[in-house]
Amino acid sequence: MGRRTRVWVVAAALLAGCGTGRLAAWRGTPEPWSEARFARKEFATYRVRLQDGVPVETVVGRVDTYQVRQGDTLLDVARAYDIGYNEIVDANPGVDAWVPPVGTKVVLPTAFVLPCCRYEGLVVNIPEMRLYHYRRAPKDPDTLLVQTYPVGLGRTDRRTPRGLFKIRGKTKNPTWVIPESIRREHIAEHGDDRRAIPGGHPDNPLGKYRIELTIPYYTIHGTNNPWGAGMAVSHGCARLYPEDIEHLFPLVEPGVPVEFTYQPVKAGRRKDGAYLEAHADVYGVSGSLDAAAQKALGRLGRTVDRRTVRGALARSRGLPVWIVGGAAGGRPS
Repeated sequence: MGRRTRVWVVAAALLAGCGTGRLAAWRGTPEPWSEARFARKEFATYRVRLQDGVPVETVVGRVDTYQVRQGDTLLDVARAYDIGYNEIVDANPGVDAWVPPVGTKVVLPTAFVLPCCRYEGLVVNIPEMRLYHYRRAPKDPDTLLVQTYPVGLGRTDRRTPRGLFKIRGKTKNPTWVIPESIRREHIAEHGDDRRAIPGGHPDNPLGKYRIELTIPYYTIHGTNNPWGAGMAVSHGCARLYPEDIEHLFPLVEPGVPVEFTYQPVKAGRRKDGAYLEAHADVYGVSGSLDAAAQKALGRLGRTVDRRTVRGALARSRGLPVWIVGGAAGGRPS
């Protein structure tokens, strides 16, 4: 059994959470990839039971596969299933992102450990390059509704900051007033000395929707370059696929809390035990991933030997990996 196959065997056991699925939406659809097709994609909503305001289980979604067709790129497949570039490449080592062999079954990393420990409003986990939106179900305060989207974040020389903020406003078709430092880059690289780009212009990197935060200069917005989702390519803001920000925009209002957190290793629980999910330490600030994993497991009340932890970290590749059984001690079936 090959290495990639073994990864899938581990991941295929991961069936967690309940919600509206988007995976079936693309089965047997010969239509070419297009902006119109992406605009019709479905968005999964996971329902998580709360006990004393804390999720009983913190692993949602399920891993699936997709069989490559003629003309596919992994970037198209990733966008269709709301996955970032980083996630689909990490889950499918050795597969050419631009010309994947026809017939290849690629792993869709559509299962997630929820970042610890805030389950309200918007939470962006920087190493994962993923945004989580939490809200209580209408008329059911003991049910948490979770939606999640990949994001493009700040490159290493313009890092997305960590911290707790709030939404202070929202704008449709925002004008981009270009910060002077970025303007100097544009002049040096492209001879472009514009000071602002109007809303709706194809060169406007904010796309059609912008969510402003209480931290100055940093926002959550759309993009005119969808392939940046899941990449460290921005000047620090969070970029979403155009259809994702359009979906999220009406669901949040000023005053909603926003957290930018930094968790390259997450530990989650469900009824069959504890899971670890590991991502690249994109800014190189986390130190030992072993130590981060043990700390995350400690918050679950779990102690796991170092060898087991290292094995789980090595085979995670952004996928939740079962590490230790639950009360019944069973492996996922």
